[in-house]
Amino acid sequence: MFKDKVVAITGAASGIGRALAVETAAQAARLALADLNLRALQETVSLLVPGTSVRAYELDVSSRDAVFGFADSVQRDFGAAHFIVNNAGTATLAAFDHVTLEEIEKVLAINLWGVIYGTKAFLPIMQLQREGCIVNISSVFGLVATPCSVAYTISKFGVRGLTETLWYELEGTGVRAVLVHPGGINTNISKTPEAKFAGEFERRVAEGNLRQMTTAPADCARQIVEGLKRGDKRLLVGNGAKTLHWISRLFPDGYVALMRRKLGV
Repeated sequence: MFKDKVVAITGAASGIGRALAVETAAQAARLALADLNLRALQETVSLLVPGTSVRAYELDVSSRDAVFGFADSVQRDFGAAHFIVNNAGTATLAAFDHVTLEEIEKVLAINLWGVIYGTKAFLPIMQLQREGCIVNISSVFGLVATPCSVAYTISKFGVRGLTETLWYELEGTGVRAVLVHPGGINTNISKTPEAKFAGEFERRVAEGNLRQMTTAPADCARQIVEGLKRGDKRLLVGNGAKTLHWISRLFPDGYVALMRRKLGV
């Protein structure tokens, strides 16, 4: 599936993005890696199997012009784009009455608009090829809501809505959309700066979230690649993802109490 295919990945400087770069490079993919942190992105490049065809691009996914420019560069430099993995993300941990509008706007600009831009920019390339795969990284917080993650949850439910809509609209085009719900993955997103007005409740929720982050990014990446090979539309990967999926379906109005116990809040 990946041999000589062009795989573009945003947020490739760390975490799931870096692990996916390493995993797909090992399967002979050609990589277009993008991130705002160019130095860390070069570290990702250094981890790839020797001989990998790879280019690194500095990219702010919250900029529409930058994302469309990235898609144009990938097509120019590689002649094609077979996969776009819209992975770049951020978070802020604050209850709704504590979070600022600016903090919400920043999370939505990266997590939701970044995915919208990436999908919109790469889809025409894939439609012309009549071949391609859009991989959008949501979260288990695109399945259930939790306290102090309102901006993140809004963004990840939005990514889910976008991708599930594409399931209908891309039928018969040769292009497919895949929705990924990572669970507790041990990535740098747990180290995001503290919200301006965070307090004791946010601290307790942060500790509860951190206890769930036990899956290594490399394991997550392997599960994603395996799911892509199977042709799955929805991938539930990492600690707790499958459990939370079933909780959301079996207890759609009552899972709040279960989540409180799980987080210890």
